[in-house]
Amino acid sequence: MATIDTRLQTVKGRIAKACAQAGRDVQSVTLLAVSKTQDAQAVREAAERGQADFGENYVQEALDKIAALAPLRARLRWHLIGPLQSNKTRLVAEAFDWVHTVDRLKIAQRLAEQRPPQLAPLQVCLQVNVSGEASKSGVAPAELPALAHAVAALPRLQLRGLMAIPEPAHDPAAQRAPHRLLATLLAELRAQGLALDTLSMGMSADLEAAVAEGATIVRVGTALFGERSRAAPG
Repeated sequence: MATIDTRLQTVKGRIAKACAQAGRDVQSVTLLAVSKTQDAQAVREAAERGQADFGENYVQEALDKIAALAPLRARLRWHLIGPLQSNKTRLVAEAFDWVHTVDRLKIAQRLAEQRPPQLAPLQVCLQVNVSGEASKSGVAPAELPALAHAVAALPRLQLRGLMAIPEPAHDPAAQRAPHRLLATLLAELRAQGLALDTLSMGMSADLEAAVAEGATIVRVGTALFGERSRAAPG
């Protein structure tokens, strides 16, 4: 059975190869280890091997891990990559470094109001529904500019870029299309004067396609930690 160390090196190798093929600096892509449903020990093992960024979907599960790994807090960055409900914004504003799933102004306003002033600004990405799926979270592309400009104006937040979870596809060309759309939307916002630098896109199955289209953060869980061994909390 592969160890976290072996899997981490394998994933980093995939990222390096994808960057080389795209003519990109490997340092331009951050590996975000998706640690949802993994225990604190798995996160600790990855952290001991140099992994600093961890993504969580469920707020309470994440808070338990953040508390359990408190001695490592200064060198870890915690990212919320799951849906955020209004009643959880204070917990997130107080504990996380990044939120990738903002898709409503109300959520952003609550995060801004509740971010403790002694902490660095909360780094934020807007989630875009690039596949047009009715069941998928995210702002519609047509509504993105208004939301982006409004969020960028809020205090205690730093709008960094865009995030998407496209519909799964196996064909490389089909994988690249939604990532290309997200990159185009980011470029349009930058042309409108917003200082954005982040494309959070690509997962275990399609990170190469995402890197080819400009991903700066790839969110990898299964390829790092293996198949989830227990049900995710609701």
